[in-house]
Amino acid sequence: MFAPVERLVAFRYLRARRQEGFISVIAWFSLVGIALGVATLIIVMAVMNGFRHELLTRILGLNGHISVTAYRSEAITDFDFLADAIRQVDGVVSVTPLVEGQVMASANSLASGAVVRGVRRDDFLARDLLRNSIKEGALDGFDDGRGVLIGGRMAARMGLGVGDKITLISPKGSPSAFGTVPRMKTYDVAAIFNVGMYEYDNTYIYMPLAQAQIYFKYPNAVSGLEVMVQDADQALALRTDVAAVVGTKAQTLDWQRVNSSFFTALQVERNVMFLILTLIIMVAAFNIISSQIMLVNDKAKGIAILRTMGASRSMLLRVFFMTGSSVGVIGTAAGAALGISFALNIETIRQWIQSLSGADLFAAEIYFLSQLPARIDSTETISVVVIALTLSFLASIYPAWRAARLDPVEVLRYE
Repeated sequence: MFAPVERLVAFRYLRARRQEGFISVIAWFSLVGIALGVATLIIVMAVMNGFRHELLTRILGLNGHISVTAYRSEAITDFDFLADAIRQVDGVVSVTPLVEGQVMASANSLASGAVVRGVRRDDFLARDLLRNSIKEGALDGFDDGRGVLIGGRMAARMGLGVGDKITLISPKGSPSAFGTVPRMKTYDVAAIFNVGMYEYDNTYIYMPLAQAQIYFKYPNAVSGLEVMVQDADQALALRTDVAAVVGTKAQTLDWQRVNSSFFTALQVERNVMFLILTLIIMVAAFNIISSQIMLVNDKAKGIAILRTMGASRSMLLRVFFMTGSSVGVIGTAAGAALGISFALNIETIRQWIQSLSGADLFAAEIYFLSQLPARIDSTETISVVVIALTLSFLASIYPAWRAARLDPVEVLRYE
């Protein structure tokens, strides 16, 4: 596409002489601007993808893909029979009966709200996220009522360890001659888990299902069932089949409906950030136009001489198109390499900056996660590179066209 003489002239123009230093500085600024724009866009999109993936993995790993919940003030009595029926639905992996309720947890003169989930030991261990989250203690004798499981953040905040005691106070009290008396019971801490999500590690308590039925007054019943399916994206379609099995005994909700507002907000934010950061690349592309126009004006006499020596307009068009696009290609390649490298090591870089500044750059209390996630999507990365190259090529067209339209007679007449 480009002849050797065209490449020679183009790269000679890229190496500015001393009197052309200002033009060279602008070209370097254009290159750095495109590199930073591409790198920033890749890093931000990788972090947002990682944030969404980590939240989705942890939320679904704990709550299930489809929830079958009892209607208000009711309970699911024949839950084992119903669970067996749901397991027969094609695509369903597991069904977990549970009792869930809110309590006030108290220990060492500290108290805070908590969510108690009563599950069986085998159902707890069936979840990979929960099974791998046990940091201290064990589940030996869990179904026999030997203690409860609490999150690592709650344990650290209340100063609890394995074997210590925690008191649970239910807001739904028991009636007595003196009025309603809150239900209180003390349990041993059997194990401490850490799933890496602040909300769950700080508020969730897992209790044996039999103990939860007694504590929350669900005799031989549960408050709901959690259904795990093979493909989370198919939960909406499978919900109809599960609802047909459940009938009018309970209501069924898929994870997309339960968390729709949350993940929709993430998607909108992601699209807006992509648009805003693309504007950075556009600004750098305009710098290419300005630097190339200045280069054409500075090289007007040389262009006229080339024309008198037989250079065609198309040759000059390709020469200056090559000079402008080279800045974009080099900047895009450097930005892509920088962005990918930064995204792959973002947690290490965060820890290093945090150690130097002494500030908490990613507080788990605010961002829900304990680590800064990043997940590079190859399709998105290719899209960013294509956008940057396209803008660079478009920015090179007008200066190249202007150079090709110069009249050598008019230029040499006034030189």
